[in-house]
Amino acid sequence: MATSTKPASTLWVIIAFALVYVVWGSTYFFIQMAIHGFPPFLMGATRFMGAGALMLAWCAIKGDKLWVKKDVATAAISGCLMLVGGMGIVIWAERTIPSAMVAIIISIGPLWFVVLDKPNRSKNLRSVSIVGGLIVGFAGVCLLFGEAILQSMHGDFTREQLISLGLLIFGPGIWALGGLYSKKRPGSSPARLTTAWQMLVAGIVYLPISALHNEFDGFNAATVPLQAWLAIAFLIVFGSIVAFTAYVWLLSVRPATQVSTHAYVNPIIAVLLGVWAGNEEISMWQIAGLGIILLSVLLINYKQYTKK
Repeated sequence: MATSTKPASTLWVIIAFALVYVVWGSTYFFIQMAIHGFPPFLMGATRFMGAGALMLAWCAIKGDKLWVKKDVATAAISGCLMLVGGMGIVIWAERTIPSAMVAIIISIGPLWFVVLDKPNRSKNLRSVSIVGGLIVGFAGVCLLFGEAILQSMHGDFTREQLISLGLLIFGPGIWALGGLYSKKRPGSSPARLTTAWQMLVAGIVYLPISALHNEFDGFNAATVPLQAWLAIAFLIVFGSIVAFTAYVWLLSVRPATQVSTHAYVNPIIAVLLGVWAGNEEISMWQIAGLGIILLSVLLINYKQYTKK
């Protein structure tokens, strides 16, 4: 694995990982709640424009130099890849595909990072702990959602569902490209400012996408239920501002393959939240899947934390 080129407090790294693991895992629940009141892409626009504007205002208060052309361009490109390309596919797919199936497919994200991280590709693929951890993690997610997937596949798939499934294979790859692009082009701006521009640009790009899907036709913000507004507020503050900032910072101080393990841990949080808040049942197979996924994270992180 690549080593960090920037010193970082172990405590802050642990806190950042916890935020990305836990908060992003909970967004499955809140995205579903928000879509009950907002059209999907308009929800994306509202979420990321709101979060980006708030972050930019905070950066201004902190005295950051808001406009550094090179940094803004890098943030815009990486933000569109991750938040419009990667996240947009997830939003689109969740209209017709069960969330359990979406979760298992996008969990291949760490595999994309290994394949696309060209400078470290050969080193990653030669590491028994990394390759073993990736395989074990994917197997754990399959086990975790196996029952739900089998149930969802009893019926025939529509053409739209098949297209969504195909797109979901490449969605994590687009996200990985955005993350690696941002990591390999560090600028002079702090992580909070990079995050602000990534989200603001992504939110703006969502607007024409929403318009192309006629989501503005008949939409009335006054009729959106309070529950959906609260979900949007959670996604803006915690899902975008807090967790995404932590993710961008982690990419600058930790290897991308290690940071990408959130794709394995997020489904764990999604299941646990469903059991706690949605009164869903969890089987022994799912509990076994949770344990295997945690093992995979330990395997992938092993060499990073045992290096002297």
